[in-house]
Amino acid sequence: MRIVFMGTPDFSVPALERLAGAGHEVAAVVTQPDKPKGRGKAVLMTPVKEKAVALGIPVYQPVKVRDPEFVHILEEIAPDAIVVAAFGQILPKAVLDIPPYGCINIHASLLPKYRGAAPIQWAIIDGEKETGVTTMMMNEGLDTGDMLEKTVVPIDKEETGGSLHDKLSAAGGALILSTLDKLEKGILTRTPQTDEGTCYAEMLSKSLGDIHWEADAASIERLIRGLDPWPSAYTSLDGKTLKLWRAKVSDRDYGVSPGTVAEVAKDQMAVQTGKGSLLIEELQLEGKKRMDIASFLRGYPVKTGAVLERRTTE
Repeated sequence: MRIVFMGTPDFSVPALERLAGAGHEVAAVVTQPDKPKGRGKAVLMTPVKEKAVALGIPVYQPVKVRDPEFVHILEEIAPDAIVVAAFGQILPKAVLDIPPYGCINIHASLLPKYRGAAPIQWAIIDGEKETGVTTMMMNEGLDTGDMLEKTVVPIDKEETGGSLHDKLSAAGGALILSTLDKLEKGILTRTPQTDEGTCYAEMLSKSLGDIHWEADAASIERLIRGLDPWPSAYTSLDGKTLKLWRAKVSDRDYGVSPGTVAEVAKDQMAVQTGKGSLLIEELQLEGKKRMDIASFLRGYPVKTGAVLERRTTE
Protein backbone atom coordinates (compact mmCIF):
# COMPACT_ATOMS: atom_id res chain seq x y z
CA MET A 1 0.00 0.00 0.00
CA ARG A 2 0.94 3.63 -0.48
CA ILE A 3 0.93 5.02 3.07
CA VAL A 4 1.09 8.40 4.78
CA PHE A 5 2.21 7.90 8.38
CA MET A 6 1.26 10.38 11.10
CA GLY A 7 2.95 10.18 14.50
CA THR A 8 5.14 12.15 16.87
CA PRO A 9 6.63 10.53 20.03
CA ASP A 10 8.70 7.41 20.70
CA PHE A 11 5.53 5.30 20.85
CA SER A 12 4.99 5.82 17.12
CA VAL A 13 8.45 4.81 15.90
CA PRO A 14 8.11 0.97 15.85
CA ALA A 15 5.00 1.23 13.66
CA LEU A 16 6.83 3.42 11.17
CA GLU A 17 9.78 1.02 11.14
CA ARG A 18 7.54 -2.00 10.60
CA LEU A 19 5.62 -0.34 7.78
CA ALA A 20 8.79 0.64 5.95
CA GLY A 21 10.40 -2.76 6.57
CA ALA A 22 7.36 -4.71 5.34
CA GLY A 23 7.55 -3.21 1.89
CA HIS A 24 4.77 -0.65 2.13
CA GLU A 25 5.47 2.56 0.27
CA VAL A 26 5.61 5.17 3.03
CA ALA A 27 5.21 8.19 0.77
CA ALA A 28 5.35 10.78 3.57
CA VAL A 29 5.55 11.20 7.30
CA VAL A 30 3.55 13.87 9.11
CA THR A 31 4.65 14.87 12.61
CA GLN A 32 4.25 17.75 15.02
CA PRO A 33 6.53 20.82 14.64
CA ASP A 34 9.92 20.63 16.33
CA LYS A 35 10.03 22.25 19.76
CA PRO A 36 12.80 23.54 22.04
CA LYS A 37 13.59 21.15 24.89
CA GLY A 38 15.87 20.93 27.89
CA ARG A 39 17.66 23.63 29.80
CA GLY A 40 19.44 24.85 26.71
CA LYS A 41 16.14 25.06 24.79
CA ALA A 42 17.74 23.42 21.77
CA VAL A 43 15.22 22.68 19.02
CA LEU A 44 15.04 18.91 18.63
CA MET A 45 13.41 16.75 15.98
CA THR A 46 10.48 14.64 17.09
CA PRO A 47 11.36 10.93 17.43
CA VAL A 48 9.24 10.13 14.38
CA LYS A 49 10.93 12.81 12.29
CA GLU A 50 14.33 11.52 13.34
CA LYS A 51 13.41 8.00 12.20
CA ALA A 52 11.83 9.25 8.97
CA VAL A 53 14.96 11.23 8.07
CA ALA A 54 17.08 8.12 8.71
CA LEU A 55 14.79 6.12 6.41
CA GLY A 56 14.86 8.82 3.72
CA ILE A 57 11.12 9.53 3.90
CA PRO A 58 9.79 13.07 3.20
CA VAL A 59 8.58 14.82 6.36
CA TYR A 60 5.80 17.40 6.79
CA GLN A 61 5.21 19.34 10.01
CA PRO A 62 2.03 21.41 9.72
CA VAL A 63 1.05 23.54 12.68
CA LYS A 64 -2.54 22.55 11.94
CA VAL A 65 -3.25 19.50 9.82
CA ARG A 66 -6.64 20.98 8.90
CA ASP A 67 -5.10 23.92 7.02
CA PRO A 68 -6.43 23.85 3.43
CA GLU A 69 -2.92 24.13 1.98
CA PHE A 70 -1.79 21.01 3.81
CA VAL A 71 -4.99 19.12 2.98
CA HIS A 72 -4.17 19.83 -0.67
CA ILE A 73 -0.67 18.41 -0.19
CA LEU A 74 -2.15 15.19 1.16
CA GLU A 75 -4.56 15.01 -1.76
CA GLU A 76 -1.62 15.28 -4.16
CA ILE A 77 0.30 12.53 -2.33
CA ALA A 78 -2.82 10.36 -2.81
CA PRO A 79 -2.21 7.68 -0.19
CA ASP A 80 -4.15 4.42 -0.17
CA ALA A 81 -4.32 4.68 3.62
CA ILE A 82 -3.23 7.03 6.38
CA VAL A 83 -1.83 5.34 9.49
CA VAL A 84 -1.93 7.37 12.72
CA ALA A 85 -0.10 6.59 15.97
CA ALA A 86 -0.03 9.23 18.73
CA PHE A 87 0.09 12.08 16.25
CA GLY A 88 -1.25 14.76 18.57
CA GLN A 89 -3.90 16.42 16.39
CA ILE A 90 -7.49 15.45 15.57
CA LEU A 91 -7.96 14.83 11.85
CA PRO A 92 -10.76 16.78 10.14
CA LYS A 93 -13.24 15.20 7.73
CA ALA A 94 -11.34 16.71 4.80
CA VAL A 95 -8.35 14.54 5.69
CA LEU A 96 -10.34 11.47 6.76
CA ASP A 97 -11.99 11.37 3.33
CA ILE A 98 -8.74 11.37 1.31
CA PRO A 99 -7.50 7.74 1.41
CA PRO A 100 -9.75 5.08 -0.18
CA TYR A 101 -8.87 2.57 2.58
CA GLY A 102 -9.42 5.18 5.29
CA CYS A 103 -7.40 6.51 8.22
CA ILE A 104 -6.35 3.80 10.69
CA ASN A 105 -5.35 4.68 14.23
CA ILE A 106 -3.11 2.59 16.49
CA HIS A 107 -4.53 3.16 19.97
CA ALA A 108 -2.82 1.95 23.16
CA SER A 109 -5.83 0.41 24.92
CA LEU A 110 -8.50 -2.22 24.44
CA LEU A 111 -11.19 0.09 23.15
CA PRO A 112 -13.76 1.23 24.08
CA LYS A 113 -11.90 1.40 27.40
CA TYR A 114 -9.46 4.25 27.93
CA ARG A 115 -10.22 6.62 25.11
CA GLY A 116 -8.09 9.73 25.37
CA ALA A 117 -4.55 10.96 25.77
CA ALA A 118 -2.96 8.72 28.42
CA PRO A 119 -4.40 5.18 28.22
CA ILE A 120 -1.11 3.47 29.11
CA GLN A 121 -0.60 5.19 32.45
CA TRP A 122 -4.25 5.13 33.54
CA ALA A 123 -4.52 1.38 32.97
CA ILE A 124 -1.79 0.91 35.61
CA ILE A 125 -3.10 3.57 37.98
CA ASP A 126 -6.59 2.04 37.86
CA GLY A 127 -5.27 -1.44 38.63
CA GLU A 128 -6.18 -3.15 35.35
CA LYS A 129 -4.86 -6.71 34.91
CA GLU A 130 -4.48 -6.36 31.16
CA THR A 131 -4.53 -3.78 28.42
CA GLY A 132 -3.51 -3.87 24.78
CA VAL A 133 -3.58 -2.19 21.40
CA THR A 134 -6.56 -1.58 19.12
CA THR A 135 -6.46 -0.61 15.47
CA MET A 136 -9.42 1.58 14.68
CA MET A 137 -10.97 3.20 11.63
CA MET A 138 -10.91 6.90 12.46
CA ASN A 139 -13.91 9.19 12.41
CA GLU A 140 -14.40 12.76 13.60
CA GLY A 141 -14.80 11.74 17.26
CA LEU A 142 -12.11 11.13 19.86
CA ASP A 143 -11.18 7.43 19.64
CA THR A 144 -14.76 6.51 18.74
CA GLY A 145 -14.33 4.90 15.30
CA ASP A 146 -15.01 1.27 14.36
CA MET A 147 -12.59 -1.21 15.93
CA LEU A 148 -10.59 -3.40 13.54
CA GLU A 149 -8.18 -5.65 15.45
CA LYS A 150 -6.87 -6.02 19.00
CA THR A 151 -3.80 -7.40 20.76
CA VAL A 152 -4.03 -8.13 24.50
CA VAL A 153 -1.00 -7.33 26.70
CA PRO A 154 -0.96 -8.47 30.37
CA ILE A 155 0.06 -5.87 32.97
CA ASP A 156 2.78 -7.23 35.28
CA LYS A 157 2.68 -6.58 39.02
CA GLU A 158 5.76 -4.35 38.77
CA GLU A 159 4.79 -2.73 35.45
CA THR A 160 5.65 0.95 35.05
CA GLY A 161 4.30 3.48 32.62
CA GLY A 162 7.62 3.27 30.80
CA SER A 163 7.81 -0.52 30.51
CA LEU A 164 4.17 -0.83 29.41
CA HIS A 165 4.69 1.96 26.87
CA ASP A 166 7.46 -0.05 25.22
CA LYS A 167 5.41 -3.27 25.16
CA LEU A 168 2.38 -1.58 23.61
CA SER A 169 4.51 0.36 21.15
CA ALA A 170 6.02 -2.88 19.83
CA ALA A 171 2.60 -4.58 19.79
CA GLY A 172 1.14 -1.71 17.77
CA GLY A 173 3.89 -2.00 15.19
CA ALA A 174 3.06 -5.66 14.63
CA LEU A 175 -0.72 -5.21 14.68
CA ILE A 176 -0.83 -2.52 12.02
CA LEU A 177 0.77 -4.87 9.49
CA SER A 178 -1.94 -7.47 10.09
CA THR A 179 -4.67 -4.84 9.88
CA LEU A 180 -3.45 -3.37 6.59
CA ASP A 181 -3.05 -6.83 5.05
CA LYS A 182 -6.61 -7.83 5.92
CA LEU A 183 -7.94 -4.42 4.92
CA GLU A 184 -6.38 -4.72 1.49
CA LYS A 185 -7.76 -8.26 1.08
CA GLY A 186 -11.22 -7.14 2.15
CA ILE A 187 -11.44 -9.66 4.99
CA LEU A 188 -11.43 -7.28 7.94
CA THR A 189 -14.48 -6.99 10.18
CA ARG A 190 -15.38 -3.54 11.48
CA THR A 191 -16.90 -3.53 14.97
CA PRO A 192 -18.72 -0.34 16.04
CA GLN A 193 -17.86 0.93 19.51
CA THR A 194 -20.42 1.36 22.23
CA ASP A 195 -20.11 3.65 25.24
CA GLU A 196 -20.59 0.75 27.65
CA GLY A 197 -17.55 0.23 29.88
CA THR A 198 -15.64 3.15 28.44
CA CYS A 199 -13.66 5.66 30.47
CA TYR A 200 -11.66 8.71 29.50
CA ALA A 201 -7.89 8.60 30.01
CA GLU A 202 -7.26 12.25 30.67
CA MET A 203 -3.96 13.90 29.84
CA LEU A 204 -1.26 13.57 32.49
CA SER A 205 -0.22 16.60 34.52
CA LYS A 206 2.51 17.11 37.07
CA SER A 207 -0.06 17.80 39.78
CA LEU A 208 -1.45 14.27 39.34
CA GLY A 209 1.69 12.92 41.00
CA ASP A 210 1.24 14.88 44.23
CA ILE A 211 0.53 11.98 46.60
CA HIS A 212 -2.61 11.98 48.76
CA TRP A 213 -1.45 9.94 51.72
CA GLU A 214 -5.07 9.50 52.82
CA ALA A 215 -5.51 7.12 49.87
CA ASP A 216 -4.88 3.40 50.39
CA ALA A 217 -1.38 2.00 50.00
CA ALA A 218 -2.24 -0.10 46.93
CA SER A 219 -3.59 2.94 45.05
CA ILE A 220 -0.50 5.00 45.87
CA GLU A 221 1.81 2.19 44.77
CA ARG A 222 0.01 1.97 41.42
CA LEU A 223 0.26 5.74 41.02
CA ILE A 224 4.03 5.53 41.55
CA ARG A 225 4.38 2.88 38.84
CA GLY A 226 1.94 4.48 36.44
CA LEU A 227 3.68 7.86 36.53
CA ASP A 228 7.18 6.40 36.04
CA PRO A 229 9.03 7.94 34.21
CA TRP A 230 6.81 11.03 33.76
CA PRO A 231 5.51 13.06 35.49
CA SER A 232 6.46 10.92 38.56
CA ALA A 233 4.75 10.56 41.93
CA TYR A 234 6.10 12.83 44.65
CA THR A 235 5.68 14.16 48.15
CA SER A 236 7.47 16.64 50.41
CA LEU A 237 10.09 15.91 53.07
CA ASP A 238 11.47 18.79 55.12
CA GLY A 239 10.13 21.21 52.52
CA LYS A 240 11.91 19.43 49.66
CA THR A 241 10.32 17.51 46.81
CA LEU A 242 10.77 13.76 47.23
CA LYS A 243 10.02 11.62 44.21
CA LEU A 244 9.03 8.01 44.86
CA TRP A 245 10.04 5.51 42.18
CA ARG A 246 9.41 2.11 43.72
CA ALA A 247 7.51 0.82 46.76
CA LYS A 248 5.75 -2.22 48.18
CA VAL A 249 2.36 -2.44 49.82
CA SER A 250 1.99 -3.65 53.40
CA ASP A 251 -1.29 -4.44 55.15
CA ARG A 252 0.12 -3.16 58.43
CA ASP A 253 -1.53 -0.12 59.98
CA TYR A 254 0.60 1.71 62.54
CA GLY A 255 -2.18 3.78 64.10
CA VAL A 256 -0.64 7.12 63.08
CA SER A 257 -1.76 9.82 60.67
CA PRO A 258 -1.42 9.18 56.91
CA GLY A 259 1.92 10.45 55.60
CA THR A 260 3.75 9.73 58.85
CA VAL A 261 7.02 7.81 58.65
CA ALA A 262 6.00 4.98 60.97
CA GLU A 263 9.13 2.82 60.93
CA VAL A 264 12.74 3.31 59.86
CA ALA A 265 15.38 0.59 59.66
CA LYS A 266 18.76 0.31 57.94
CA ASP A 267 17.19 -0.50 54.60
CA GLN A 268 13.50 0.21 55.14
CA MET A 269 11.14 3.14 55.55
CA ALA A 270 7.44 2.51 56.14
CA VAL A 271 4.91 5.30 55.60
CA GLN A 272 1.36 5.12 56.92
CA THR A 273 -1.41 5.62 54.36
CA GLY A 274 -5.18 5.79 54.63
CA LYS A 275 -5.24 1.99 54.53
CA GLY A 276 -2.10 -0.06 55.06
CA SER A 277 1.41 1.26 54.74
CA LEU A 278 3.91 1.81 51.96
CA LEU A 279 7.44 0.43 52.13
CA ILE A 280 9.62 2.81 50.13
CA GLU A 281 12.27 1.05 48.05
CA GLU A 282 13.57 3.66 45.60
CA LEU A 283 13.33 7.44 45.76
CA GLN A 284 14.92 10.74 44.76
CA LEU A 285 15.27 13.86 46.87
CA GLU A 286 15.21 17.25 45.19
CA GLY A 287 18.65 17.98 43.70
CA LYS A 288 19.87 14.39 44.21
CA LYS A 289 20.13 11.25 42.14
CA ARG A 290 17.60 8.42 42.14
CA MET A 291 18.71 5.78 44.68
CA ASP A 292 17.62 2.79 46.73
CA ILE A 293 16.28 3.37 50.23
CA ALA A 294 19.39 2.05 52.03
CA SER A 295 21.67 4.45 50.15
CA PHE A 296 19.27 7.31 50.76
CA LEU A 297 19.03 6.71 54.50
CA ARG A 298 22.82 6.59 54.84
CA GLY A 299 23.08 10.09 53.46
CA TYR A 300 19.81 11.55 54.72
CA PRO A 301 18.69 10.02 58.03
CA VAL A 302 14.92 10.13 58.50
CA LYS A 303 13.44 9.72 61.96
CA THR A 304 10.30 7.88 62.90
CA GLY A 305 7.50 10.41 63.20
CA ALA A 306 8.65 12.57 60.29
CA VAL A 307 5.75 13.61 58.08
CA LEU A 308 5.56 13.45 54.31
CA GLU A 309 3.25 16.17 53.04
CA ARG A 310 1.59 17.21 49.81
CA ARG A 311 3.45 19.80 47.77
CA THR A 312 0.27 21.73 47.03
CA THR A 313 -2.89 22.45 49.00
CA GLU A 314 -6.38 22.43 47.55
